[in-house]
Amino acid sequence: MRFKNDFVSPSLLVIWAEGFLSRLSFGIISFALPLFAYKRLGLSLTQTGFLFSLNLIAEQLFKPMMGWVADRAGLKRAFTLAIALRSVVALLLAFAVAPWQVYAIRFFHGFTESLRDPSVNALIAENAKKKSVASAFAWYSTAKMSAGSLGKALAGLLLAMTVENFSTVFLVAFALSLAPLIAVARYLNEPEDHAVAREDESFDPGEGSDGKQPALFPVAVLGFLIASAALMLSNLFPLLATEYAKLSPAQAGLIYIIAPLITILSGPMFGWLSDNVSRKLVLMVRGVANTFSSVMFFFFPTFVGMAAGNAVDAMGKAAFRPAWGALMAQFARLDRRRRARTMSYLSLGEGLGETLGPLLGGFLWSAWGVGAMLGVRVGLAVIGEIYALIIARPVGGGEREQDVSVAPSS
Repeated sequence: MRFKNDFVSPSLLVIWAEGFLSRLSFGIISFALPLFAYKRLGLSLTQTGFLFSLNLIAEQLFKPMMGWVADRAGLKRAFTLAIALRSVVALLLAFAVAPWQVYAIRFFHGFTESLRDPSVNALIAENAKKKSVASAFAWYSTAKMSAGSLGKALAGLLLAMTVENFSTVFLVAFALSLAPLIAVARYLNEPEDHAVAREDESFDPGEGSDGKQPALFPVAVLGFLIASAALMLSNLFPLLATEYAKLSPAQAGLIYIIAPLITILSGPMFGWLSDNVSRKLVLMVRGVANTFSSVMFFFFPTFVGMAAGNAVDAMGKAAFRPAWGALMAQFARLDRRRRARTMSYLSLGEGLGETLGPLLGGFLWSAWGVGAMLGVRVGLAVIGEIYALIIARPVGGGEREQDVSVAPSS
């Protein structure tokens, strides 16, 4: 049954639950994998950075095609398959013993994400009320980020309890990954108005009824700039905490307990602000958070300093996700037959930033040290803020500013 007049539909609740449960599982992997690669497999910092970029490279390669697949096969079917395949990733990591195996697994992980990302974004947009799209994305990102931090904290404790038995840790992650698969397969509804694109349709992102296409490229560039700065350090933070700040894995894991509290408090607030006040303002919070956290990490490499920087980073993520998701949904609504493909093209810029960010971070750290890496991160954040101001404009004549928008292409 669908409750169209309610803010929260049953399907939206299922999607939020999937975000929490999936990220709880992969939060464990995100914390344990760089330590496993660096300490057990002997990868360098640059190689470790590339490892975390590899799945993102694969994701960007396949994402446009997988957006087309999701539109044709059905959003729920594509989403369910993606979750099932991603569970296999955790299982395979438990038995990996060589660098090439881990690289192959990460590439496969990227393929699963290329199918999952456009389908889940389209599902959120379809199940949320039009005036509460950012809030719907806010609660989803809140669930994901809170669970991700809890998963990383759990990973630190598991590594301490098992004396760094990484296989056991990855098996725990696999077991947890089965819960969201069951939830989605059983309880998620396919959108009632699902329309399948014809085989001879070429991709024409977001063409409206007036025959004009919105200029997606400038918005994709904004996603690239913000994501490259934000993700430069995300996967390297366990190494930053243990190698630079000299914290133990258990201490580093405890830092992630603070982030869920920040996310729970700030995520829904930023969603409301994006829906009702200014999407542009909320998007810009990410750049400010990148700058402040970088300063904290470099000048205060203690437990308190690392925890404060990570908390500010969490707040920046809580602001970015709902505003960015609502912005993508705005374009996807222009052609609902191709909604997943539009999502995939818009998120391609963000994905490229997520791909290059960790690789650049690992290279800068290896070549010139932590200071150079954090300095470049601040520089990218400032560039992103300036670019957001350049392309942003109010929508609709004298109406208040609501979002980042660009004129349609002729």
